[in-house]
This record gives sequence, C-alpha cells and structure tokens, in this order.
Amino acid sequence: MKDVAIGGLTVGNDRPLTMISGPCQIESADHAQMIAGTMAEACRAVGAQYIFKASYDKANRTSLKGRRGVGIEAGLKVLEGVRKAIGAPVLTD
Repeated sequence: MKDVAIGGLTVGNDRPLTMISGPCQIESADHAQMIAGTMAEACRAVGAQYIFKASYDKANRTSLKGRRGVGIEAGLKVLEGVRKAIGAPVLTD
C-alpha cells in the first residue's frame, strides 16, 4: 500500500475515504464557502476526509457564450479563503 500526503491529509487504500468535491466552477466566495462548509461537515459526520475542488476558469464549454468563471486572481483568493476557513486542502483544474 502506498500513502500520499495531501496538505494535512494522508490518502491511501487503508485510510479513511477521501471525498474530493465542490462546485464545477467558482461563482463567488460565499457560494464556495457554503459548499465547502457543508461538505466538510458531512465528511466529518461519517469519518471521511475532505478536499475542496473547484475551477476558476472552465474553458471547456460547449457554448462560446457560456460563463467561464471568476478568473485566476479572484479564483485563487477564493480557494485560499476556503482553505483557511475550512482547513481542508484545495484543488483546482
């Protein structure tokens, strides 16, 4: 078995389940915090680990008029805020 350290978590086959989830794209800091808080609480309740994941620029839209996200600068600030407030590692693509 190989363990992988991610932030303050250790992920591996013999470790608790790790949930990676969040909104498809960051809409606002409040929205991201609400989702992260709810997911972190649900994971704690069942003994799972949590990693927040959201995108700040979704370039793979089927419509050129589709909303892409808040952009890199605003997105990184939102992700940092979630990490600090929730205490969970964050991931983006």
